[in-house]
Formats: sequence, C-alpha cells, structure tokens
Amino acid sequence: MSSALQGIRVLDLTNVLAGPFCAYQLALLGAEVVKVEVPGDGDLARQLGADPALNAARMGASFLAQNAGKQSLTLDLKTERGKDLLRRLVRRFDVLVENFRPGVMQRLGLSHEALAAENPQLVYCAISGFGQDGPMKGAPAYDQIIQGLSGMMSITGDAASAPLRVGYPVADTLAGMTAAFAISAALVRRLRSGEGGFIDVSMLDSALCSMGWIVSNHLIAGVDPQPHGNDNFTAAPSGAFRAQDGMLNIAANKQEQFVALVQALGLPELADDPRFALREDRKRHRAALTALLEGRLRQRPCAEWEALLSRIGIPAGAVLTVPQALALPQVQQRALLKTFDAAPGVGRPLQVARSGFKLSGGDPDVQTPPPRLGEHSEALLRSIGCSAAEIDQLRQEGVV
Repeated sequence: MSSALQGIRVLDLTNVLAGPFCAYQLALLGAEVVKVEVPGDGDLARQLGADPALNAARMGASFLAQNAGKQSLTLDLKTERGKDLLRRLVRRFDVLVENFRPGVMQRLGLSHEALAAENPQLVYCAISGFGQDGPMKGAPAYDQIIQGLSGMMSITGDAASAPLRVGYPVADTLAGMTAAFAISAALVRRLRSGEGGFIDVSMLDSALCSMGWIVSNHLIAGVDPQPHGNDNFTAAPSGAFRAQDGMLNIAANKQEQFVALVQALGLPELADDPRFALREDRKRHRAALTALLEGRLRQRPCAEWEALLSRIGIPAGAVLTVPQALALPQVQQRALLKTFDAAPGVGRPLQVARSGFKLSGGDPDVQTPPPRLGEHSEALLRSIGCSAAEIDQLRQEGVV
C-alpha cells in the first residue's frame, strides 16, 4: 500500500461524487480520511445505484465506488454541539474538503477563516459548481449542468446527434481529480512554509481546462469547435470503423501509419490516390476513405485486425463494453480492481477501482471497505476527549 500521504488526516464533508472522489484519491495514497455525514441518511450517494437493496441499506453502489478506506462519523453541523465537535476535530486534522454551495459553511460559522483560527496549518478545499466568486457562484450545479455550460455536450456526438451528454459524470470526476491534485500541492507547500491555505475548485473551470485542444482551436486558431462523432478531427483515417463483428478504433495519424494501414488492408493504391495523399486531403475526403477501408475491414473480426495493426505500429483497438474492458487481461494484470471478501452492510464480496497509476514503494490502495453510516463515530469522538456519557447524550440529542 502506498504511504505517500501517510500521517495526513483528512476530514471529508462532501457528498455524492466530486468531493468523495477527491477524498478517495487521498485515501488510496495512504491518508487517513474521516467522512463526516448527516445523521440518519448520510451521503446521498448511499441511496444511489442500480441495486435497490443496497440503496435501502444506505450502501448504494454509487457510494461504494469511492468511499473505501474511509471512516464514517455522523455529525449534525446545524447544531452548536455539532459545530463545536467539528472545531475540535479540525485541530487534529490536516485537510478539510467540502462541496457545499458557496456561503453555506460561512453561515454555519465554519468558514475557512473560522477553522483556520482553530488550526492555521489546515488545508481547506471547497469544491463547487462555479467557484467561490463570480455571478454564477450561488447557482446549483450537477454534472450534466456543467457538461452543458462548458460546451462539452456541444462537441459530443455527430452533426445529427449532438449535443450529447458524456456517458459518465465526467465533470464531477474532473473536479474531484483537480481537487486531489490541488490538495497534494498545498500539502507540499505547507512543508516549506508551515502554513495551510484555501483551495477554490470550480467544476466549470475544471471541465474547460480539460478541453485544452478544443479550447485552443477556438482561442488560437479561430475555429469554432464542432461535433465530429467517432472521427478524430485532427487526422484521417482516425476514428471508429466497422469490422466484421463490431466497431474498431484505428488511429493512423502519421503519414507512415496511413501508408502501412492501406498496405495491410491490401489497398496500397490508396497511398497514391490524390484524394488521400496528405493529412488535409484525407480529412477533406474522409467519407470516401472510410467507405473504402470498411470494405476490407468488414471481412475480418476486430480481434484479428487489432492484432495485425498493432504488430505493425498502428494504434488499434476494439470498441468494448465496460464489462469487456474490466475483463481485459491487461486490466487484470495491472490489478486495477480491489476486492474485499466481505463488506459490512453489503453481504457479498465487493470490487472497487483503485488509481490509474502505480508508485514505487507501494501502489495506491486501501485496506478497509466502505464504512457503514456512523460506523466509527464513537471511536472518533473518544479520540477528541468525549466520554461515554457525553457520546450517549449526543446520540439522544441527534447530534451524532
């Protein structure tokens, strides 16, 4: 297990996806992450997912996906006693992550300034739809809203189908990854300065930053982005093509790759066809070129073409379903999935994804399954000096 963030303690006050995904990345790197949840229901993601029984048990698949390795503490931050307990916790922690709408933590008296007074070394990260300032800061935002406002949907699909939503919550995920990166950087800075800091992560900003080529074509080249479907707008033949048993991605982006491709398909004459001589020629005559290539590609299955083309240095791969992708020997070899033989509240073995990188000295990993709601409340409250009688009183009052 990676110990890159060993000794770092994180308070995760977030819900649903962007924030929990951020804190999960920190847990995978060895940080101790305590998830602070509302008593009774907890994180809304506990009720989200494709398994109704797990949702009813407050262990929804959406929650399980990004909360392994964390502890769960229930705390009602609308009560004075709940706020006081959080302040006491903050004194012992290094990082706090929240994804409330801007202004909520201030109204609770738990702003960055208030908590920095308790712990000047605290790294406080606020994730929101639009950031902490600007005319849209108070607007509610979910992943699909950001996908639309960022222009992401306008370039997804083709001329007939766009705009289309990307098939998973990409804006949430990008914001969570951005936040984890920013927190790690702030922790490095703290090693030098001894000071904490405030991080303001915007889902909209994160989405736009991830669209570098698209944005630069507009800003620098003056070209308005258009939806290109499965075609790579920078080159041809580069995109998805029909083979005998499905779709095959081919990226013959370089001139020598195009020449090698048409030779491998038994169509060497296309390399000398003036319509396809150079990259820009091929882009202008993309439809005609695709029809000629697919005439040959349809004669053999994807797996055969993938092996042949990869062998001669042309990037190629079948278009797989998610289950097929997870079953790839490559994915299995890399041990991307973590398996828990038993997970409390789940009643069966559980698999979750780890990080997309390996690290010398210990790969990112977690040792414990996602927690049941409030599973660690008593132990955590005892750690800040609460007595058994005080904890009982807090429970009776609904604070925890």
